[in-house]
Amino acid sequence: MTRLTVNNEAIQYRLPPDTPLLWALRDASNLTGTKYGCGSGSCGACTVDIDGRAVRSCQVTLGEIEGAFVTTIEGLSRERAHPVQLALIAEGVPQCGYCIPGIVMAAAALLKRDPSPSEDAVAAAITNICRCGIYPRLTGAIQRAGRAIRGEETIPAPPRPGIEPAEAARIVPALDGRSRR
Repeated sequence: MTRLTVNNEAIQYRLPPDTPLLWALRDASNLTGTKYGCGSGSCGACTVDIDGRAVRSCQVTLGEIEGAFVTTIEGLSRERAHPVQLALIAEGVPQCGYCIPGIVMAAAALLKRDPSPSEDAVAAAITNICRCGIYPRLTGAIQRAGRAIRGEETIPAPPRPGIEPAEAARIVPALDGRSRR
């Protein structure tokens, strides 16, 4: 049995010690924000924070991290209010979203170490693969998150997702001039 602290909660996994952390998080803890991408550590979709470092969870076993502190995307900020999350949304970075949890975790770990990263430092730390091509906006968003962490900028929270019930049921004029619901 492996003991870890996951998202500030003590967990004892009754899984073989050679189980990849990714599968313990997803299958045993139902923390599905950590994504399976390639299984070889190349894409970074499974990145989590282990003791302050961005780590590809598909490449580390439970036995290797006994006693570690693990933070997943769910534990970073349940309200999606972490400066990295706010900056990525404000800069219009996310597209399909599959890679975003891993990128957020890698960026948050970077900003813990260096709240003023250069473009080169961001490029070196964020090696995650995004098939949508978010890279042109990503560096600026991470640097903006750094400014927020340093207290130099406030990033407004995005509006809540969804449609208000009254908005969903409003009357919309039809093209032919008749009203319809």
